Amino acid sequence: MRTTRNFNSSVFNALYGMLENESWVSRSSGSAMPAINIIDSEKSYELEYAVPGMSKEDFNIQIDSENRLIISVEKENSENSEKRYLRQGFRIPSFRQSITLPEDVDREAITARVENGILYITLPKLQPEVVKPEVRTIGIA
Repeated sequence: MRTTRNFNSSVFNALYGMLENESWVSRSSGSAMPAINIIDSEKSYELEYAVPGMSKEDFNIQIDSENRLIISVEKENSENSEKRYLRQGFRIPSFRQSITLPEDVDREAITARVENGILYITLPKLQPEVVKPEVRTIGIA
């Protein structure tokens, strides 16, 4: 079922569309993808990934030469191998996702943190330069 979106931000819609459209989002085969929230604020985009049990050492986040943000996890199974799960719904041993960054993202200011089972990635927006008019005196001829 496709959800209806009523957002004014074309960049947010582009980001959302990138996540829905497999041609924009690259995922490694056979891996579970964490749930994601995308928030559009005045100064930044916020990506929130649900990653229970993971720490910052588990993640590799890069920007490649084609302006794609690549988030990947390769986590060794360090849990007790004697456990026999009937269902294991929140273990994400590995995943890879790439998102083409919008043009208004400041690549140099991107930050990430992990807190309470959530990976937060902040994509600050480039702020337009405000040109202040120059004060000058006009001579009379």
